[in-house]
Parts: sequence; C-alpha cells; structure tokens
Amino acid sequence: MRNEIANFRNCKSIAIMGGTFDPIHYGHLVTAEAVRHRFHVDKVVFIPTGRPAHKSHKEVTHNEHRYLMTVLATMRNENFEVSRIEIDRPGTTYTIDTIEQLKKMCRPDVRLYFITGADAIHQIMSWKEPERLLSLCDFVAVTRPGYQKNQMFEEIGEIQEKYASRIHYMEVPALAISSSDIRTRAQRGMPIQYLLPQEVEDYIHKFGLYQNERKDEVKFMLPIEVMQEKLQSALSVKRYIHTMGVSEEAVRLAEIYGTQADRQKAKVAGLLHDCAKDYPKELRQRFCKEYKVKMDDILEQQPDLIHPFLGAEVAKREYKIKDEDILNAIRYHTTGRAGMSVLEKIVFIADYIEPNREQFEGLDEARRLAYLDLDMAMRFILEQTIEFVKERGRLLHPLSLEALEYYKNR
Repeated sequence: MRNEIANFRNCKSIAIMGGTFDPIHYGHLVTAEAVRHRFHVDKVVFIPTGRPAHKSHKEVTHNEHRYLMTVLATMRNENFEVSRIEIDRPGTTYTIDTIEQLKKMCRPDVRLYFITGADAIHQIMSWKEPERLLSLCDFVAVTRPGYQKNQMFEEIGEIQEKYASRIHYMEVPALAISSSDIRTRAQRGMPIQYLLPQEVEDYIHKFGLYQNERKDEVKFMLPIEVMQEKLQSALSVKRYIHTMGVSEEAVRLAEIYGTQADRQKAKVAGLLHDCAKDYPKELRQRFCKEYKVKMDDILEQQPDLIHPFLGAEVAKREYKIKDEDILNAIRYHTTGRAGMSVLEKIVFIADYIEPNREQFEGLDEARRLAYLDLDMAMRFILEQTIEFVKERGRLLHPLSLEALEYYKNR
C-alpha cells in the first residue's frame, strides 16, 4: 500500500479501471489506453474487485489469480498501475469506499475518472451512496460500436442536470472481447490466443484456470503444486516433511477405503491439516478473531489445540477449499469426534502413523489396524492419545472423549 501511495501522490489526474478481470483481456487494456489519451490522465489504476455487491451470487476466480493476471497484463505500460485496495479489503466491495480510499492516497486536488461499462449507467442510482459518488469523480461510460445509446444519453442528461455530475461517453471497438467468452473458450479447449496478452494466456494454462473438471476428480481453487509452495513458506522444514508424510499416508489409506475423489481429497486434506500449526502466537490470535474461530474453555487454556480449528478456516480462505469434508478432516484431525466421515478418519489416522514419525510404543499396532479396519484404528489411537495427554497433565477436549465412547460402541 505504501508503494501505491507513492505512485499516486503527485498525480493531477487518475483514471480508475475496475473489474473482476476474470481474466483481463485486450478490451480492458485498449479501453484504459483510450481513456488515458483522451483525458490526458497521469495514471490508469486497474483495481481488481474483491467481493463485488452486484456479483455476490456468481463464482469468481480467486483474488490472487485475478490480481496476478492483471499485473502481468499491465507491466509493460509505465502509465498503468495495479492496486490491491479492493482485494485486500474484507467484506463486500462498494465503489464509494474505493473512491474515498483512493482520494486519501492522492493529492487533494486530484481529478478522478471512473471507467465503467455503458450498461452500468442505468444502475448508478442503485449503488451505495450514489449522490456522493457522483460528486467525487467523473464517469466515463464505454461501450462497443453499435450500442443503443439513446436511452443512455437521456439518463446521462438527467443525472448531470440533477447532480451537476460529469459523465463522458466513449466507443471502444475492442470491447467486443469479453471475459466470459474467454472463460467459455478455455473450458471447451478452444484457442484464446490474441484475445489477451500472452503472459496472461500462459498463466491461465499454467494454473489450469477455467478448465473443465473430470467427473471423477475434485477441482481445487489453487493447484496442488501452489498449495505445496505456500506451505513450504508457512511451515518449518520439520513440519513440512511431516505434512508430506501425512498426505502420502492419507492417499494410501484412501486407495483402500475410498474412491478416486476421496484420494484427491485425502491428498489435499493431508497437505493442509497443519497449515496453521506454525503461526506465531500473535498471528494465530489475530486470525482466530478475524476468521471468527469459536473458542471454548479448553481451547482458551490449551492453545496447542487451536491449530486444527484455525487451520480449517485458513484452508477455506487462504487455500480456497470449499469441500466441507476436507475442511472437517482438517478441523478434527487432532481431537477426533463422534461420527467421523471416512475422510476424517483417514486424515486423523494418517497424522498418527505417517512414515516420518519417530518410533514410539503403539505405533506399529496403529499402522497394522489402520490397514485392517478404520474404526478399530480410531479406537486404538484415541485410547493411546487420551492416555498420553492424561499422563502429561494436559487438558482433554470433550470431542476426544465423545469420539472414544462412539468407537467403543461400534
């Protein structure tokens, strides 16, 4: 954010190019350059949306993918900047909040031009604080040639007369390109070359964005290779080695007890089961508050038990995991619980028996039972774990006791 402030501080005029950029394409870039030239602005700032109010019901590609594609697309133009204002802001994204935040980053007399599609002119009065928004910046309504402009001109005239606002109109031929068409073409395996910068096309192919998923596979928001790279940065070397061992062990168990989808889920759940384990105390506390992790008396007194519950929330938000079975496998891999799913049991057991564990009493028996019967292994491991915790005078979570009672009666 400091770099952004430095970039904008001396600008007399700035054009704001907002959008989901899912993906960014030449239509966006041609429009930005046309506006820059016509209005002689110092910078065009591309702002990928966070959680836009008008698209809250639609699936949008992860923020970081859209941000990085926008950076790649604009990096060769010194007059273009990319801002994280919206993707770093929690909650629903509103244009008025972005404009006010951007104003604070610029000189007091800066003139702002907000670039929007012509269709949006019909909707401006339904936006948050429309009168204030119209007083803070000029609007540039852009559309492709052939657009029916009569109604739009009437609405522009009414808004300008009522609010003394400046609304400009531009035709941009390249707007015939659309992000939705690019996504559809990518899903169907059709070429997308020449519709967007080569760097963006390469990024889409590298990370498998917009690809059709096979029916027997689970599609994850981030590729598994990216998850592993993030984990290497977040975990100690020892923890990362353990994590890889749990993931591999979970896959082996899923090959016996699950389907193809279960094997994929087991791999990811194993990878992410300790994703919050090495967070410093201050960071853990901040995330627990921010992600609204429910803290009971045991968790308050026994901080070591927090990481699986926080880990599930981190997996959801940072690694974009939506599958509830995976999230529950992460959430209960330490305490266990009654009535666990097959995947939950697999990850719980894999965490206990993974091959990088140093030898301890009961480990060989746990491994034998794991490949014989999951419920028998659950009972044995829970008994061992509870005894271990009691011997060291630590607090037991009620979920573990409930789980043991459950598996005793199986």
